[in-house]
Amino acid sequence: MKCFLTFALAASLALNVGCNKSSETGSSTASGGKKLTIALMPKSKGNAYFISCKAGADEAAKELGAELIFDGPTDPDPAKQNEIIENWITLGVDVIAVACENKEGISTALRKARAKGIKVVTYDSDANADARDFFVNQATPEGIGNTLMDEAGRLLGGEGEFAIITASLTAANMNEWQKHIEARRVVKYPNMKMVALRPCDDLKDKAQAEATNLLSANPNLKLIMAICSPAVPGAAEAVKQAGKTGAVKVIGLGLPNENKKYVHEDVTQSVILWKTTDLGYLTIKAAADLATGKLKAGATEYDAGRLGKLKVDGDSIVLGQPFIFNKANIDGFDF
Repeated sequence: MKCFLTFALAASLALNVGCNKSSETGSSTASGGKKLTIALMPKSKGNAYFISCKAGADEAAKELGAELIFDGPTDPDPAKQNEIIENWITLGVDVIAVACENKEGISTALRKARAKGIKVVTYDSDANADARDFFVNQATPEGIGNTLMDEAGRLLGGEGEFAIITASLTAANMNEWQKHIEARRVVKYPNMKMVALRPCDDLKDKAQAEATNLLSANPNLKLIMAICSPAVPGAAEAVKQAGKTGAVKVIGLGLPNENKKYVHEDVTQSVILWKTTDLGYLTIKAAADLATGKLKAGATEYDAGRLGKLKVDGDSIVLGQPFIFNKANIDGFDF
């Protein structure tokens, strides 16, 4: 889940790679009456998950009339995220919204942005709490971890070996999900065993290679759980090519459109996610309302436009619960 729409901010903004104009409708304004400038960063620009988030963010930008910049590393790279944030601080954007690859590493740069008066929102993957104003949370880590482990347990009848393919070993959100996956396993599925955890750098081809290696190294492997979107079709392709369709189950967090083929071929049993376009929409809506004072610390409920009233848990705005896509329903979704 590549470039984002933006107005001409100034001649200097032309230096940002791949930015275009956004819609000129709407009326979100910062202090002084100028249009809000919101800078949105994915973990990696080529990931279809974040491209899908961008579509929702684009919708919110058009609705609000905010000027947006979309930029980020080509591949997950904490140092590159920090470099881009430093550039945004120099440009003086109004809000930075970022999916954090490395929680600790990015927080210093985000604290600097806040010290300069820039509002900070995180989405998908959080920074340290003192480095941002709000976290736009796609679902609670416990809800994600429990849903993944429960689905794995259902498919294996509560017994057998499984492996996890993640984006990177430093991805804060995925590390948090893994904690809840393991906690759920211990309590509900003690006869299941995780035999490996492998990173794929958010790349489908690398996920396929890692899955192939897992299949070779673990002859009793019964399920691969892919917890970043490129890893789900990557793992599925590895299982298919190994001739282990059905013998080794595939589940994970991914986009319906990327996985429909494998779901219908019974290679992938379940795809778990949330509406990524809604996550992008909510992130930009919250960023704009934070900058204009409509969203304030201490709120317990948030009016999220077309998404309706959402719960605010402390400083986290929660989009909702994970959803399971399978052969029975996946064709009803187009993202």
